[in-house]
Amino acid sequence: MKKLILLSALLFSFNGWADDSVIEHFSSEQTIKQDFPFSDAVRVDNTIYISGMIGEDNNGNLVEGGIVPEAHTVMKTMGNILAHFNLGYDDVVKCLVMIDDISEWSMFNSVYVQYFDKPYPARSAFGADGLAGNASFELECIAYIRDED
Repeated sequence: MKKLILLSALLFSFNGWADDSVIEHFSSEQTIKQDFPFSDAVRVDNTIYISGMIGEDNNGNLVEGGIVPEAHTVMKTMGNILAHFNLGYDDVVKCLVMIDDISEWSMFNSVYVQYFDKPYPARSAFGADGLAGNASFELECIAYIRDED
């Protein structure tokens, strides 16, 4: 019996060596140009992890006008990242919002619902004091690639 347990444990431990997971890193030209120490997104099998995004223009400057134009910029950037993986907003399953001024929450939501349809992705949020680039908010999301039948 002890030999059977030992053999089973060994077989299960070797299973990790046969891992055929898909791992793909994606970075935009802007991220590569600015030499940021992260990828814009990483695909692991059927899951896409999208890094936190702020409302920057193509030159890496925060767009002017506050949270609403920043939110539109972030959502369009996310749309481009999703498109790289042949996905859309309806493939997003979870988002995390970090917002500098929680009193601007409703303004952020007014933009957010223009890009997502019901049923909305799961979402978490928290107030943050000081975000990268003095952004009003940062958004990161997770998307899922549905199996093709």
